[in-house]
Amino acid sequence: MSEHPLVVKLSRRDGLTVHEREILEQSTSAIANYKADEDVVREGDIADHSCLILDGWALRAKSLADGRRQITAFHIPGDFVDLHSFLLKPMDHTVTALSPCKMALVPHSQLRKISEAHPHLTRMLWLSTLIDAAIHREWLVAIGRLSAAAALAHLLCELYLRLEAVGRAIDYRFDFPATQVVLADALGLSTVHVNRIVQELRRDGLVAWRGQTVTLKSWDGLVNLAEFDPTYLNLKVRPR
Repeated sequence: MSEHPLVVKLSRRDGLTVHEREILEQSTSAIANYKADEDVVREGDIADHSCLILDGWALRAKSLADGRRQITAFHIPGDFVDLHSFLLKPMDHTVTALSPCKMALVPHSQLRKISEAHPHLTRMLWLSTLIDAAIHREWLVAIGRLSAAAALAHLLCELYLRLEAVGRAIDYRFDFPATQVVLADALGLSTVHVNRIVQELRRDGLVAWRGQTVTLKSWDGLVNLAEFDPTYLNLKVRPR
């Protein structure tokens, strides 16, 4: 049986006791399945639970009145897509399944019990939201100040390390179920521009992209292009 993705994710940042692992696994026992493109949480919702991805991908986005949207995050197994809905109500954005998703639904009443009785687990969940915020800052800098090719390189480096941390990527290869339309919405570009920069990265020998499978052919080349520093992902085990 594979290890619980939330346990794996948190264990990459600090050790968990057997009891803490049991609490997390018991808290995430209620399961729901979502189809690709199905909304998991809608803007304006007042939730009584938070959703944790066990399998699949989701995206966080804000939409404008004319239908355009800006994707502000991609979420993978081990990620809470709306842990902040425990305290922030109503939701000010939408979370949508990017691929078929298996989600654990964690009641806010259970999160309240954890926060009151288990301070270390509370700090670890808090750390998760802080890393989400750090990722948002990096995205803002990448979109606002890097070239389009560098911003895409930065995104690919980030996703690889996040997926590797939960056992979903190896040997610089991972599955990424994003169309060029989705990438355009994440990078603030047109689909034509996205197609151009994907071809540029391929031509420069930095990536191979076949279907949903991305291979990072030159990690050092991508890191240099993107000025990528993984410090913000907090992947070292430290006392928290």
